[in-house]
Amino acid sequence: MATTSKVVMISLSIMMMLFSTTLSVVLEFDENHIKSTTFFSEKVEVGPGKIAVKTLFDIHFPKGHIGIKSFDVEVVDEDGNFVPLYEAYLHHWFAVKYIENITMSEYIKQSHDIRNGIEYERNDGACQGFLLPHYWGLGGESQGTSSNLPGPFAVEVGNPTKIKHGFTEKWLFSIMLIDTRGTHDRKGCTECRCKLMNLPKDFYNVTTNINGQLLSKNYKGGLFCCQDNLQCKLRNGFKGPTRKLSLKYKIRWVDWDEHQVPLKFYILDSADRVISNGSTPIHDCQVEYKIPRNHDNDFPHVKKANIPITKGGYLIHGTAHMHTGVVNITLYGQDGRVLCTSNPKYGIGKEAGNENGYLVGMSVCNPKPGSIIIKDGEILTVESIYENKFRTGAMGISTFTWQNIYQKKIWKFDVKLFSYLL
Repeated sequence: MATTSKVVMISLSIMMMLFSTTLSVVLEFDENHIKSTTFFSEKVEVGPGKIAVKTLFDIHFPKGHIGIKSFDVEVVDEDGNFVPLYEAYLHHWFAVKYIENITMSEYIKQSHDIRNGIEYERNDGACQGFLLPHYWGLGGESQGTSSNLPGPFAVEVGNPTKIKHGFTEKWLFSIMLIDTRGTHDRKGCTECRCKLMNLPKDFYNVTTNINGQLLSKNYKGGLFCCQDNLQCKLRNGFKGPTRKLSLKYKIRWVDWDEHQVPLKFYILDSADRVISNGSTPIHDCQVEYKIPRNHDNDFPHVKKANIPITKGGYLIHGTAHMHTGVVNITLYGQDGRVLCTSNPKYGIGKEAGNENGYLVGMSVCNPKPGSIIIKDGEILTVESIYENKFRTGAMGISTFTWQNIYQKKIWKFDVKLFSYLL
């Protein structure tokens, strides 16, 4: 338990068993030469109240030097049916890029020892260490959040000139699924409230936080209380079958050529406690935070982080990973201008994708190319706003892609070419 909790947030399960993935492909082409493939991940077994935190290595991914246009995920059962959030809550999924030493591949598969032979290639965001290293990633809001990149813009992957000699590029999923069937408090279970979990008696004596220190007994809930194989408390007498779930993920891409404009991923955290060491910023991303009990204040709860950006660019796409109760999240420029606001969509029904009271989508920003410029060294502000109610494990994780500010303004190409790439 102590060893597991030292691995921070999204990487809680990075040192776990190496899984292979089950492939199911539907290869499609549209009129604009965009290819589309649908895969199913390795199945994950869950039962009532059970928490599954898994790292699935070497997931199936389109091959070659390509540009990713979108990456969308949903949870399905063994028959391929979408599973509603009130049965299996997708707390988060993250797609992380890594490179693997070709000569070590067979050893890694046989020994499940990933300490050697693998190097992670994180995004260009500001968080420290292995915190928030992913490119694509959301949670229960995945089903209603668009990941489509406009026009000629795409995320370049598989460029052989950028892959270290003797290595191969691969991808993994880091996921957390919470089976809430029969739980005593379904909402509290999805927030990973510690008192609602069947925790080991010595939990606080052996579990360490981000910095390797013992977890405080004031820690009321969040990722550390939702470790793999722990369980939310069930209603008396409730019994239910186990089942196997998987991620159904659809990737759209184009073959890379001179017409594509590469984008960089920037993951920013509203809980980043930035300090300065002279001219060098030191980031202390927390990834999650608690909203304390408040009986008298009706104003929303606001969390802000001021984050200096080393390399700016033209903002192309933006959205956020949030949890139920979010009001919105906004990225501001140093002069206070609004760069992007992402608003929530809440479900009103029973069907998957429209679950009543659950966060089922976040709006996206696709500003006119070239209209929003982030300067090198600019200090951006990420502001996440939630309802002012007691909440554990709240997140304010913004995902942005932007184009290098020094690249040629390719969006001024003729209409026919732009239409071809759209």
